[in-house]
Amino acid sequence: MSIERKLQDIVGQDWVVTQREHIEKYLSDETCLAVKPAPADNVIVVKPANNKEISEIIKLAGSEKIPVFIRGGGTGLCGGAIPTKDGIVLSLERLDVIEEIDENNLMIVAQAGVTFGQMLQAVEEAGLFFPPHPGDEGAQLGGLVACNAGGSRAVKYGIIRNFVKGLEVVLPSGQIINLGGKLLKNNQGLDLLHLMINSGGILGVITRVIFRLYPKPLNSGTLVVSFNDRRSATDVVPLLLRSGIIPLAMEYIGHEEIEIAAHHLNLKWPAEKGTAHLIIMLSGDSEEEVYSQAERVSAICEKNNSVDIIIAETREEQSNILKMRSILYTAIKPNMADTLDVSVPPASVGLMMDSIEKIAKKYNTIIPTYGHVADGNLHGHLLNNLHDRGLVKTVKREIYQASIGLGGVITGEHGLGTIRIPDTDLIADGVTWNLMRQIKKVFDPDNILNPGTTIP
Repeated sequence: MSIERKLQDIVGQDWVVTQREHIEKYLSDETCLAVKPAPADNVIVVKPANNKEISEIIKLAGSEKIPVFIRGGGTGLCGGAIPTKDGIVLSLERLDVIEEIDENNLMIVAQAGVTFGQMLQAVEEAGLFFPPHPGDEGAQLGGLVACNAGGSRAVKYGIIRNFVKGLEVVLPSGQIINLGGKLLKNNQGLDLLHLMINSGGILGVITRVIFRLYPKPLNSGTLVVSFNDRRSATDVVPLLLRSGIIPLAMEYIGHEEIEIAAHHLNLKWPAEKGTAHLIIMLSGDSEEEVYSQAERVSAICEKNNSVDIIIAETREEQSNILKMRSILYTAIKPNMADTLDVSVPPASVGLMMDSIEKIAKKYNTIIPTYGHVADGNLHGHLLNNLHDRGLVKTVKREIYQASIGLGGVITGEHGLGTIRIPDTDLIADGVTWNLMRQIKKVFDPDNILNPGTTIP
């Protein structure tokens, strides 16, 4: 019996797809075209409805030694979900049920195929709050956990890892395990729950997630603080954080880049002065608390070379600013060969951006760079002119070396996927990589799940 027929016996004939014209969207993600890996020629897409079907699929793949590539929303930026070998694409799109919003425990229980946007809407309707905002609301919850997504609203509350309290996982053996739960404390042995977070799907298939929620802030405000030069903007960030003000988000963006995003959305960027901007999102239990924070932020910035401060008070104004920031990658992508997400100690952001500018001048290009300035995570975009000149890899590695030299890493959010693996030779800690490979072998001795990703 063929593999296709065996899969049909597990999930039903309608949920196994082999025709190339019908599976194209499952063979790609949001990685830039110039560096996106090519998908394999012989791929079967299967769409299970529950964890038991997933277990049977994994057991079948293991017995036949067939690679399985786990598919979420396809919003990744490093080729991690692209099937680069002949095998099975396991789509989780049918696991799309929000099972519970537990208002007493401040938890949400949802299947892994629920989109981030669907979850945010449900949480909003319950009058609660999920602080992280990784960006694309089409991402699925299982993928957010597998990639440990970050985003703009991580300064005050943290990244996805800080909110995962429970997981249901199908192991490469086909066993179904539950890790954690609706718990705030759990010291029962080694923390396998957190081992699954940022695992890139190489240790198991996440099928259900329990996230911690928070009470909804009663008031919020967004400031756009403008400066005439980038270094003034980045240098004020440590001063703000040392003052005791912990914003919901603090983003750096250049004027030219945000104008491109505004034009893309047919919106107007509110700041007309300055060439460098900080977007600072504040939250509190009262208008007075938010205004007090805004006044303190303004006073510090005014003492440190800001040229304009705009306060967005209405929900619409705040939403539009977040939309413009969130759409930046999409707006710039047509001219982009690759997007980076290096991470350095937050106080070194200015130095890192200086290094990127020097590298850009060295190769007669520009490298638009923006990012989560308060947590040290920067997105530098390598444009198509570098690809046309065959310089993408060279420039990228110089930026990585600059980040490592400042005590940073080559990826703070997107993960290694497949396209960052060739540059892990810059990180000479062979013991660490070897430990990771041994962990992978314990969970997946036949290297069935997402082979060729996450670990060099």
